[in-house]
Amino acid sequence: MRKFLNRAGLALALLLGSTASFAATLDDSVLAVQHGWAQAYYQAPKSQKDAAFEKLIGEADAMVQTYPDRAEALTWHAIVLSSAAKFGGGLGALKQVKQAREDLLKAEQIDPRALNGSVYTSLGSLYANVPGWPLAFGDKKQAEAYLKKALAINPTGIDPNFFYGELLATRGDAAAARGYYEKALAAPPRPGREDADAGRRAEINAALAKLAP
Repeated sequence: MRKFLNRAGLALALLLGSTASFAATLDDSVLAVQHGWAQAYYQAPKSQKDAAFEKLIGEADAMVQTYPDRAEALTWHAIVLSSAAKFGGGLGALKQVKQAREDLLKAEQIDPRALNGSVYTSLGSLYANVPGWPLAFGDKKQAEAYLKKALAINPTGIDPNFFYGELLATRGDAAAARGYYEKALAAPPRPGREDADAGRRAEINAALAKLAP
């Protein structure tokens, strides 16, 4: 009996070790893509953004191939694609945003609360910023619905508050937009995401400066 328990304990330890290794590897992959995104989005010169995002898309593709059923991988694949589309433009951008939406809808089915609701934040931003029919699927009402879901999960987060403020600004509601921008600036820092936080705060301050007094 003791021999059996020892073997069972060893098997359990190996299983737990394997699970921890899997999780750490996924976390490492996501973190690498997050830092690559912050560099490409905020720091790379305009003339180098296409090359930076092309490299990052390759890394995000590899991550999704390794973890095809993880909401975290799918969400960041979508963020990379939609960001590349923003800076790249052209017909290729339409294909990228459609793939990004497909990734996010799949991630929503797997775990809508992954990455503190980033699935809904990303869907909201996507629907708010892509062209509407007949060119694409942009829809401000759908964007608002997704961003409200994101805020319900992460009410103090920098990203959902920023994107909701941006949506309100496009509607001409400067006062309400200002409130969400200021809430975004007051968001708690994200450990390990200092580069993204710095870039987003600069973006928020620029958006605040454009609002009517």
